[in-house]
Amino acid sequence: MSVSVASVAGAVGAFYAFSLDTLRTAVKPPFQWREFVQQAWLVVRVSFVPAVLVSIAYCVFVIFYLNVILLELGAADLSGAAAGLAVVQNLGPIISVLVISGAGATAICADLGARTIREEIDAMRVLAIDPIHRLVVPRVVASTLLAVLLTAVVDVVGLVACYFTAVYLQHSTPGAFIANLTLLTGTTEVVFSVIKAVVFGVIAGLVACYLGLTVKGGPKGVGSAVNETVVYSFMILFFANVAISFVQFQLV
Repeated sequence: MSVSVASVAGAVGAFYAFSLDTLRTAVKPPFQWREFVQQAWLVVRVSFVPAVLVSIAYCVFVIFYLNVILLELGAADLSGAAAGLAVVQNLGPIISVLVISGAGATAICADLGARTIREEIDAMRVLAIDPIHRLVVPRVVASTLLAVLLTAVVDVVGLVACYFTAVYLQHSTPGAFIANLTLLTGTTEVVFSVIKAVVFGVIAGLVACYLGLTVKGGPKGVGSAVNETVVYSFMILFFANVAISFVQFQLV
């Protein structure tokens, strides 16, 4: 038991040290723009369509049951307010970054893991090239930027899906739905939604890069690292979402 605890503590400490090195190196010039554009395109290519499809499914599901409750309470006109609050404050950042963790981050981890087992990372260190500055920072920045942009896309698509579900399937009033969108959702909620997206994007990028650079065991280890990227990202994102939501409720 003590060995297991020590192993976990060592892995957590190594990840924190890696994260601090990445944040410190992020402000070190020059920024690797070419690597950033390539990784941003990779994340977009594997994450955009799944994010849109998942947002439609989740938002329709949530607004359908929220409207059922509102109809039972005689407050069907508040479906727009419920949709705006649910999509902007929670579903938007969570869906976008879960998709990035499940698609984009795994692609990043597999790429770095393949380079690690081919000893390309060791060769970079021999040539005095910092792999964190050269490879990790552009990937983390790309993951963060795409998390914010995909959150905006998911918010728009989710609200449109909620509108059609509420109006055409559950016969809510179109004007009341639109008018009440901003009843519970204002600038503060949008700001915290962006903060969540930024934090989630940074976490997903850091987890993917760390596991990719610490792969052991050859190709089998790369597959295990990819699976661990999804699991660990989801776990950390869950706790981060709870923490940010708690801070938001305390401040607002």
